[in-house]
Amino acid sequence: MKARIQRSKVKTDINIAPFTDVILVLLIIFMISTPALMQPGITVNLPKTKITDATDSSNMEVKISREQNIYVDDKKTELENVEAVVKEWLVSNPNQSIVIKGDEQIPYNLVIQFMDRAKSAGATKFALAVDNANTSGK
Repeated sequence: MKARIQRSKVKTDINIAPFTDVILVLLIIFMISTPALMQPGITVNLPKTKITDATDSSNMEVKISREQNIYVDDKKTELENVEAVVKEWLVSNPNQSIVIKGDEQIPYNLVIQFMDRAKSAGATKFALAVDNANTSGK
């Protein structure tokens, strides 16, 4: 009888299955989380109208949320501080308009209060933003 000596062979290829699993999981996580990151932080449902005008991007943008929070150029501002913020903005933008994007559910009085304080700071041009009813899907 002959005795055979078996030599163990060393595997030289790399198993990439675990690496592929990790990459696919990361891809799924990024695909799910990216749309959430792309949404704006302040949600305002504007009133609907049939005709809208384009706005200039250099205008001051004021958003008044459903919770009645005021955001001037995406920075939360208290109603009491509106005059100071508008005065500061008017120094570098004297002929620009203030575009008010108020949620359709807020009290009309809040818009009037904001405009009154902005006027006392020296603002003279205002615009009220609306959504186009034809493209909103409602």
